[in-house]
Amino acid sequence: MTSHFCRRLAVACLGFAAIAVTAKDASKKAALEPGAIDLSGFHDSVHHWREIRDEGRFIKVEPNQPSYAPAQVHEIVTNILLFQRANGGWPKDYDMAAILTEAQRTTVRETRSREDTSFDNGNLHSQVAYLARAYAMHKEPAWREACERGLDFILAAQYPNGGWPQRFPKPKDFHANITFNDFVMIGCLHVLKDAADGEPHFVWLDAARREKARDAVRRGVECILKCQIRVNGKLTGWCQQHDEKTYEPRPARTFELASICPQDTTEIVRFLMRVEGPGADMMRAMDAAVAWLKKAQLSGVRVDKVKAPRAEFERHTTDSDKVVVNDPNASPLWARHYEIGTDRPVFAGRDGVKKYAFAEIERERRTGTPWYGTWPAKLIERDYPKWREKITTSKK
Repeated sequence: MTSHFCRRLAVACLGFAAIAVTAKDASKKAALEPGAIDLSGFHDSVHHWREIRDEGRFIKVEPNQPSYAPAQVHEIVTNILLFQRANGGWPKDYDMAAILTEAQRTTVRETRSREDTSFDNGNLHSQVAYLARAYAMHKEPAWREACERGLDFILAAQYPNGGWPQRFPKPKDFHANITFNDFVMIGCLHVLKDAADGEPHFVWLDAARREKARDAVRRGVECILKCQIRVNGKLTGWCQQHDEKTYEPRPARTFELASICPQDTTEIVRFLMRVEGPGADMMRAMDAAVAWLKKAQLSGVRVDKVKAPRAEFERHTTDSDKVVVNDPNASPLWARHYEIGTDRPVFAGRDGVKKYAFAEIERERRTGTPWYGTWPAKLIERDYPKWREKITTSKK
């Protein structure tokens, strides 16, 4: 779920003049090298493919498997087109910049007809955004067609009420919920807003799709406002998932409780800040969300990573643990989940039992989920006040 991918990969050729880079290095290079495209949208999927075990994946990462450098756009687009499914979407948790073996390429081609497409972990909208930039730079017709098919997939996946499921088509269980977690809905809306506004990488898009994107954004905003959690009539933030019919907060995996979630709330507010001419309802929603984020701030504690005996779990292996430590000088921190109604941080392991202390969940989850973060810090300290002042001034 997080961008933990930080280990440097071994340099290898495999027939290409490729440079092995980490995802973090890739995003830095994208800002430095002419002709490079930022790869940061793929970080979460890269981390899951390379660092988290999943026997269900149709190709597994090879030891020290290298990646293309950000400037190797043609090679990366070749991968993106290879992974694109017949329905226009993409499967989640693969590295679009990996230098694949011939056996891996063959397997990917053989699975093209699968409907395993998902928006989870920053997937799918990231491929569309990348293809849009690649086409704007190189004008390859096949790249435009692939981007249009991906954009059409995003539009088709949107519910009539404006939300997006985690998976499409035929989502089941919590995968059918309106999903903010892992940048699902907000990622789609950012790409569609770029398309609707005719941003430089979407200047080539046809008028009909641009209008569909504009309408999708409008309905998405309406859905966001309907999902905002009220406690005793007072607006707060948002959950990771909301019921696709009632808009109520919903749990997902056993350790993801129905709760108010600062990370997702921050991402939602940041997207709403892009909407031109926000109305009174939107302003109330945003002000209330930022006020709740300030209220939910934790002071006087930090989270330390400590050495621990090596342990191998089903999905990951670790030689560390995490502990919460009292520290009056610690920077502000937020928990991942807050109990609705009390604003107490809550945690859960794979047994799904709610806990109020981080130490009470098992080590597998303590080291496998980012339970604390600084997600809202810059929003509430700098970005939102600056934006709010600009809006207030423009309305005078």
